[in-house]
Amino acid sequence: MEVITYSAAETIDLGRQIGSTLKGGEVFALEGPLGSGKTQLIKGIAAGAGAEALDQVNSPTFVLVNEYQGRLDLFHIDAYRLDTVADFEMLGFDDFLYPQSVVLIEWADKVTAALDTLDCISIRFRHISQEQRRISIQNHPSYLEIRPRAPGKQG
Repeated sequence: MEVITYSAAETIDLGRQIGSTLKGGEVFALEGPLGSGKTQLIKGIAAGAGAEALDQVNSPTFVLVNEYQGRLDLFHIDAYRLDTVADFEMLGFDDFLYPQSVVLIEWADKVTAALDTLDCISIRFRHISQEQRRISIQNHPSYLEIRPRAPGKQG
């Protein structure tokens, strides 16, 4: 599935749609260049999953993992600064995988070897213009509700 968003707000809204349908146990592998919308989508997913303190949803580039509480436990991992798969595994990644959790991994392309055995939902971001993003979603479960909007329409 491919979706084009026309603003950061639309990317957040797309994430909100995804987050509202999550059941737990999902692992998201997000890839894309800097500023392509990965963190914005995760803000929306957290909101849709009922996370509290949405102002605290940000990329954990230096702390590496943020946890957000809502109807599910969300673990937001930023692999950008990791040098090896062993570094990723030392974060306690396996401890984040349980039925009431959702794991969201930014820069997942840096740790693909650690994700090979998992059934990850793959999300790739590409710049179209300064505001527009092409978001490709692969391997998503059928219950993941995504309704593409008309260009530039929110809500």
